[in-house]
Amino acid sequence: MNLITSRDNKWLKRFRAALRGSGARGDDSIAVEGPKLIRDALCSGLEAEALLVSESAEREAQDILRAASETEAGISRSCVLRTTDKLFQSVAGTEAPQGLAALFRPRAWGFEDVLRGTGEIRGATPLAIVLAEIQDPGNVGTILRSAEAFGATGAVTTRGTADPWSPKALRAAAGAALRLPVLRGMAVPVLLAQLRLARVKIYATGAADVGSRNDFMAQADLRAPVAIFIGNEGAGLSAEVKRAADAMLAIPIRASVESLNAAVAASIVLYEAARQRQTELRVSA
Repeated sequence: MNLITSRDNKWLKRFRAALRGSGARGDDSIAVEGPKLIRDALCSGLEAEALLVSESAEREAQDILRAASETEAGISRSCVLRTTDKLFQSVAGTEAPQGLAALFRPRAWGFEDVLRGTGEIRGATPLAIVLAEIQDPGNVGTILRSAEAFGATGAVTTRGTADPWSPKALRAAAGAALRLPVLRGMAVPVLLAQLRLARVKIYATGAADVGSRNDFMAQADLRAPVAIFIGNEGAGLSAEVKRAADAMLAIPIRASVESLNAAVAASIVLYEAARQRQTELRVSA
């Protein structure tokens, strides 16, 4: 294919909007930048709509295409677009772009997928993490990374939460958001009703002085089917979620510290769930 040399090219416009935006809307394509995330997307079974290659990344592109040929979806040669380094930098979402970006068609996950899990943990006892109005995409991505690491079956983001498929969230998730079953933008009342019907216990995380229904980490039983709600960075969880929760789940901390970062709190709770369930974890340096 001839080199794309115009900033007004329709594909460059799509990549620019996707890589510099706040996430995919509806069935819009997921924008992924960098060879590692592109490989993660391919290995997770996503179908590529386009691969954008800068002049200086031709060798890396050949490696990607070889890797894609070993996957079920692959990448058609007709989907490969080439442009100059300067124009690639003008559409990239990172300060030091690596010359490769791709658009993938999103996977349509359902509520049952979130409870059932996928891959190695498919069929495990449901362990869902719910991100309730978490606004920082970095926190969203970090929580999803921890969710996959500690054996969560899936995740749900409620309305008002940063898009888990936004470029910043995808980078923070290190590929987890492309593999883990994730439902985006659910209304809280609908989610609570579905969890009740599925007989999943609802835990609402909060401060250590949340009252008589508080379960500290050492007391909470996270071996049963559970959904753990993590609230907004500043306001925490809504009164609606707290009223509906079967129990409040608290992480004891020093009195001098007001609260933990949302991603840190979620990671601690997910690790405790993995410990209780005796999930096999790999020790890494």
